[in-house]
Amino acid sequence: MGVFSKSQIEKKYVIDKKELGSGNFAVVKRATLKPGAKDVPAGMRSECAVKIIDKAKVEDMNDIQREIEVMEQLKHDNVIKLFEIFDEPKKMMLVMELVTGGELFDRIVSKGSYTEADAAGVLLQLCDALNYMHEKKIVHRDLKPENILYSTADEDSPIKVADFGLARVISSKEMMKTACGTPGYVAPEVLKNKGYDSGAVDMWSTGVILYILLCGFPPFYEEELPALFEQILHARYDFPSPWWDNVSPEAKSLVKGLLTIDPVKRLTAAQVMALPWVSGSAPTADLSGAQAAMKKYNATRKLKKAALGLMAKHRMAKLMEAGRAQQ
Repeated sequence: MGVFSKSQIEKKYVIDKKELGSGNFAVVKRATLKPGAKDVPAGMRSECAVKIIDKAKVEDMNDIQREIEVMEQLKHDNVIKLFEIFDEPKKMMLVMELVTGGELFDRIVSKGSYTEADAAGVLLQLCDALNYMHEKKIVHRDLKPENILYSTADEDSPIKVADFGLARVISSKEMMKTACGTPGYVAPEVLKNKGYDSGAVDMWSTGVILYILLCGFPPFYEEELPALFEQILHARYDFPSPWWDNVSPEAKSLVKGLLTIDPVKRLTAAQVMALPWVSGSAPTADLSGAQAAMKKYNATRKLKKAALGLMAKHRMAKLMEAGRAQQ
């Protein structure tokens, strides 16, 4: 029997057998730095997460390369950190920051009390990360609740923006025309397929997330994709009673500023951070109605996500093709 040399990563880390999560071509596992490990990346704790990518399952390794190039540029407290990369013949392993606090909506549902001020705190951190990214000309393009995680289980834990698989650096020469993102969170200009060249697409998704944070359900909710896209293209949403009765005018105004069809008129991350509602004056009135509605929405979202994720992707691509043919 031949002797196989230990892979480079195993010389430095002990990788758990148990998976933290998995996707189409990768699994994520917890790992621990070995005592006396050399060349430890700056800011790294002894525990981390390792994303193990199976190269045979990846359609285009350039996509992975782009994700890595984006993440290498991002050093922000509210963005998941990439520490180092081990590139082996069959696998690529990304050593990343370990986050253990769970998804945004799960966390809110399990909170004892929940207020507008809590929603504003989340928004401030999210926009701080987005402002930093947009200044670097990086657009996330797939902001949604499952890509906003808490660092730890602590009450005052920071949020972390994750999953940069669809993120891109915008060059001055090109406009992005790729239809991507998750249907309910996608901006009108992406659906119009006319091209987009700014972080405004992320700000629209932020508006959808804020809407849900304030009432517990999404602004655009049609089951069929063509009807859903129609709602989004015309920004057809409202603030139904009784869920919005106790929400402040400032919060509603902010939702409107983000869910604005014209990307040029849409609020930027920097503009959002400067608003008094975001920076500290949001009411502390109880939003338990939103919490209860979010609990229901969260449960259905998770069930549907499993069943519809792939279908939606294919249908979205087909609809975009049909849209192009009609232009």
